[in-house]
Amino acid sequence: MLRIHGIARSRAFRCIWAAEEAGLTYEIVPVGFGAEHKPEVLKVNPNGKIPALQDGALTLFESLAINLHVARKAGAPLMPEGDDASRVLQWTLWAATEAEPTHQQWAYNTYVRPADQRDAAAAKAGAEALAQRLAVLEKHLEAGGPWLVGKDFTIADCNLAAVLYGGWANGFDFARFPKVKAWLDACLTRPAALKARKLREG
Repeated sequence: MLRIHGIARSRAFRCIWAAEEAGLTYEIVPVGFGAEHKPEVLKVNPNGKIPALQDGALTLFESLAINLHVARKAGAPLMPEGDDASRVLQWTLWAATEAEPTHQQWAYNTYVRPADQRDAAAAKAGAEALAQRLAVLEKHLEAGGPWLVGKDFTIADCNLAAVLYGGWANGFDFARFPKVKAWLDACLTRPAALKARKLREG
């Protein structure tokens, strides 16, 4: 059984969603914000962050790496083979290096931090930078699709959609990116996503 350390209102949401997509049995070990540096948590993730995963003798940190492991256990179509496996890695790394930093700059200064701690200029800059990345994604989806790696939903879709979930749920303006918006709607209303969202949003 997979043991996911964290709470659904953290990046553990991504891992719960992935486990649901994979059809794997999992247990959530509740570790909330503020508890990450407790000795028992540091034994699982020495970075003092959530989530972390235990799968038998294997312990992993980094949510997107956890999801790649979960997908590999499930196999195709969640984790395809050959060149498509490389495309999954590409889009997963793109989610981490291109989409997430800009999304987080917008999010922290729009709805995450208390109102008196938000920086409107930083929020605007984050939104503009994220829009540049979404323009790349829009062109990719126009050229192919309906999913990131073609006709099947893969862990790349889960990973990137989970990174963008906060914007989707909290009013980011996707008007210039209709393909991205339609793709996000399709991702985040899948049965597995709805189960994970119920834990997060409930």
